[in-house]
Amino acid sequence: MCGIIGYIGKDNAKEILIDGLKRLEYRGYDSAGIAILSEKGIEIRRKKGKIVELEKELEKAPVSGQIGIGHTRWATHGEPSDWNAHPHLVGKVALVHNGIIENYLELKKELITKGRKFNSETDSEVIAHLIDEQLNNGNSSEQAIRSAISRLKGAIAVVILIETEPDSIFAFKRASPLIVGLGKDMNIIASDIPAILPHTRQIIALEDEELAVLSKNYVKIKDSSGKPLQREMIQVSWNSAMAEKAGFKHFMLKEIFEQPRALTETIMGRVQLEKGLVGFDELSPELENFISRARQVHITACGTAYHAGLVGKHLIEQWARIPCFVEIASEFRYRKPLLDKETLVILVSQSGETADTLCAEEESKKLGAKTLAICNVLGSSLSRKADGVIYTRAGPEIGVASTKAFITQLGIFYLLAIYLSQQRNSLSQEERIQLLEELFKMPGMIEQTLELDPAIEEIARKYYQSKIFFYIARGINCAIALEGALKLKEISYIHAEGYPAGELKHGPIALIDNNATLVGLVPSNVLFPKIFSNLMEVKARQGKVIALGNKDQEDKLKEKSDELLILPRVRAELEPLILTPPLQLLAYHIAVLNGTDVDQPRNLAKSVTVE
Repeated sequence: MCGIIGYIGKDNAKEILIDGLKRLEYRGYDSAGIAILSEKGIEIRRKKGKIVELEKELEKAPVSGQIGIGHTRWATHGEPSDWNAHPHLVGKVALVHNGIIENYLELKKELITKGRKFNSETDSEVIAHLIDEQLNNGNSSEQAIRSAISRLKGAIAVVILIETEPDSIFAFKRASPLIVGLGKDMNIIASDIPAILPHTRQIIALEDEELAVLSKNYVKIKDSSGKPLQREMIQVSWNSAMAEKAGFKHFMLKEIFEQPRALTETIMGRVQLEKGLVGFDELSPELENFISRARQVHITACGTAYHAGLVGKHLIEQWARIPCFVEIASEFRYRKPLLDKETLVILVSQSGETADTLCAEEESKKLGAKTLAICNVLGSSLSRKADGVIYTRAGPEIGVASTKAFITQLGIFYLLAIYLSQQRNSLSQEERIQLLEELFKMPGMIEQTLELDPAIEEIARKYYQSKIFFYIARGINCAIALEGALKLKEISYIHAEGYPAGELKHGPIALIDNNATLVGLVPSNVLFPKIFSNLMEVKARQGKVIALGNKDQEDKLKEKSDELLILPRVRAELEPLILTPPLQLLAYHIAVLNGTDVDQPRNLAKSVTVE
């Protein structure tokens, strides 16, 4: 998500920090800033917008020194603005932070009662206040940092300047990356390798709960108890282009592999597992009250987001027992939909700028419905216009074909369906706890599916010249069949269609011959025999079959498939999360083998801002 850079050495820190931030621009951001320890003390310069705006500010108000930290922010708490931009300065403490502090609201309330004043809406400023408080209580810098960190729940990558420590930069990592670069008469720290490469290729990757202290001539790393650690140095051999993508050939592949972390961040801070409760801090009490009594739900979106909505419909109806309807946003406003003051309309958009979805939101309001946005971009048009918004926290997505944004939209629908069920008592507390426990396991399960990448690449080599693909599924997985077909069309330009498996006999089977490839998403529930019969029908007509199933089905699926991918066994409702990554990887490898521009496919835009 955000970008971090810190430098201590003999050169002008400003130039190195700005260059490092520019090398992290690919991550996406909405503001940028630096803090430098100069002869005057810690000086901060930060601006909303691109780095060029920060450079203009530095021309008007120069600052120099040999130690500093910098940050590019992608907003999660508080709108994009100068005052919400990092670094944050509290007393003699300046810091930059990546991640999400789950318990920041309760900590902020506590600090305010002690008389502390906040200058931003961010969760990150809480950390600076906690450290400053500990320093004022007489603790050493390391003690103050550890004491503050011990109170934080969530993902933390934090780099800190302390005015009374002019020869040191402090850094701490938990569930968000930080990398130390080792140089001659200088050391550097960053959230990603590109920012370090111009200065050194010798790095140490910090592990969770480790505290690093950087000086000009040494780096000390300590474990959670304060014990010094000896860490092995890694020699980086990437070129600059590879480094921007963290060693991946394309942004799309990088973002596919970021999905476990993205889903974790989407779930984080929204669940009280021991109570079986889901909560969304973003929602007002008024909207929460309305949601608890809404008579029906309409979901509207476009493209990939529409497919997420189809999964949402299944979950909401099954778990919350509320009638739910899904419609493509470009059709929604033109058919006089039956909405009223008891209707909740959920609008899904990665960018929050999708023109058709914005029009659907406007129409919904005219008809008296309440609107709830599911969106990835804080401060976007949709998030501002809707009555409420739930953010997916996928982070910036560079590839045009959506991957991690889709998996996080699914994550929100799982949480939202459970939230609706608790509002209406349609599931017991025990049932909700069980569902949430299994949902918490899904990032790890997705990691397991990503380990199939070499096998999927081999399958792609066999079928990348196929002229037509069919994706079939039953039940909740029908939406994933549609999404799998869309991914293949988007980036490989091969004709592909997704169908409910039962529809295969009602027309599409006429196109099955030895030139056709069928991808079968095989469920683990009572629908298995139904879709298995479809595989038999395709094989009888000389079509090629790629099947995705689990270990329990392996023997039978081997009989009727040319290729078989065995995925982790999960409950049927959670299968969309497991089936999605392999289909993304299949589309990716087929596209690469066909020589298309994977990250920027022809005729497509990341955000469709016209009807």
